[in-house]
Amino acid sequence: MKFKLFFLLLLLAFGITAQEQVMPRDFVYVKEVIPDIVLEIRYAGENNFTGKPVNGYNKPVAILNKPTAKALAAVQEDLMEEGYCLKIFDAYRPQRAVNSFIAWSREPGDTIAKQDFYPNLQKKNLFNLGYIATKSGHSRGSTVDLTIIDAHTHKEMDMGGTYDFFGKISHHNTEDISKKQKANRAFLKRLMMKNGFRPYAEEWWHYTLRNEPYPNSYFDFPVE
Repeated sequence: MKFKLFFLLLLLAFGITAQEQVMPRDFVYVKEVIPDIVLEIRYAGENNFTGKPVNGYNKPVAILNKPTAKALAAVQEDLMEEGYCLKIFDAYRPQRAVNSFIAWSREPGDTIAKQDFYPNLQKKNLFNLGYIATKSGHSRGSTVDLTIIDAHTHKEMDMGGTYDFFGKISHHNTEDISKKQKANRAFLKRLMMKNGFRPYAEEWWHYTLRNEPYPNSYFDFPVE
């Protein structure tokens, strides 16, 4: 009896694992919904705080659940009317990527990207300070990291700080940026909130759909 129970649990475990490898039907590639959006998926390459491609990012594509992609399309429409466009740095993030961040934080000697992303912080403190989470809204497919660019030149709007920089200058309430830079952040924030997103106080680029469809789920299918 115990063996049968163990076997059933083993099958269930393998079934869950197999299911996690496949993108759910109500998730979409953002480019299919917003063809003119620009992607710079940082975790698929080396230009990120780990200094190397992150586990689970097999291709530089952006994936979101359908309601989030639809809301983001409305933001893009608003921007295009004024000659601007969205650029995405990160969208859906598999749980295995989050797990790799946790493993990375426990390797004190691995600081290849420290100067560019966390020059004034110890990597072991990045979770406690709220810059990295052990469970990320990105893994629910409702969170996106982005900025605004000129629709013609693709030049990024000056936000007074770079993407994924871990420090107070990335906070929405920082006083260490110019009035113009504050206005640019406020412009992005206003459009995102208008279309159903909520901001994250410590990262000017980070937004989550307010009425997200999977508030308690964390998916692990790869980005590919």
